[in-house]
Amino acid sequence: MMENLKEKLDLRELGAPVNGQSQVSDRRLFLQLQVFSGCKNLTALIDVLEANKVQSVLYDDLNDPTGIGLLLIAEEPTDILTQTRQLLMNDCFLNLDHRSKMTMIGRTYASGREQDLNEVLFEKPLRNVMNTEMPWAIWYPLRRKPEFYLLSGAEQGRILGEHGTLGRTYAEMGYAADIRLACFGLDRLDNEFVIGLVGPELHALSRLIQDMRKTQQTGKYIESLGPFFVGKVHWQSAS
Repeated sequence: MMENLKEKLDLRELGAPVNGQSQVSDRRLFLQLQVFSGCKNLTALIDVLEANKVQSVLYDDLNDPTGIGLLLIAEEPTDILTQTRQLLMNDCFLNLDHRSKMTMIGRTYASGREQDLNEVLFEKPLRNVMNTEMPWAIWYPLRRKPEFYLLSGAEQGRILGEHGTLGRTYAEMGYAADIRLACFGLDRLDNEFVIGLVGPELHALSRLIQDMRKTQQTGKYIESLGPFFVGKVHWQSAS
């Protein structure tokens, strides 16, 4: 029985076949948002980030006049762990109030239908978080109700399709772009996904979240949403 399980267990990311060839990858990105309060010297923080060559984005927190959000990006989760510990041991971070309940982490993933696997796992999320024309960001975790996973694959696809169509409409009009991360087992509150929405104007991101409340996924199958971090880019590392 164990041998049969081993044969079926494939943890690689899978995309749609291209020209008859399977798309597979054993690589993905991890993104973690750390939130702090009490920041009075952003220049010192940026100096530390640049000196450590950390791929990251630094946000001003809309809801905290001395708050910041630090988005760390790495292919290996060990790098996230190491970077976080090294940064937090620096004096300019030690003097901040670390809001650990706002921490979010997730990994890029594929659904098996992607025409360009590398685009979904690496290029698109990096392009979106580093887009200088989309400085506003809303980040939040979510968890679905257990009964969603008992639905048939076709019914799940229909529900997710409605949600996805709305997101694509906003994206096609230049109002928003998204970063979708899975966080099963990575979140202390048992959240399943982390969503990042970025755009040129904050009101459009708020409207997108409002419109999503009307979809069947959010209205019927979401157990919890949030907490929400709302920020505007203050600094981004070099690509």
